[in-house]
Amino acid sequence: MLTEDPAVAEQGITVVRRERALVLSGEVESAHRREEILRRVAERFPDVPITTDIGVIRAQAPTEIEQLP
Repeated sequence: MLTEDPAVAEQGITVVRRERALVLSGEVESAHRREEILRRVAERFPDVPITTDIGVIRAQAPTEIEQLP
């Protein structure tokens, strides 16, 4: 569902069913994208509790030069 939805097109999320809940894990490029994924999964499975372990990774170029010792 997350891969085929053109508004999300997310392949990096793992969904596991544990007892009566869904556990989502992976990494996305923004908090907005994570919220959109959670919203769509909650719409699709309204009676199923959802736990999330989706992290937000930096998808932008660094703004500072890294100084190595």
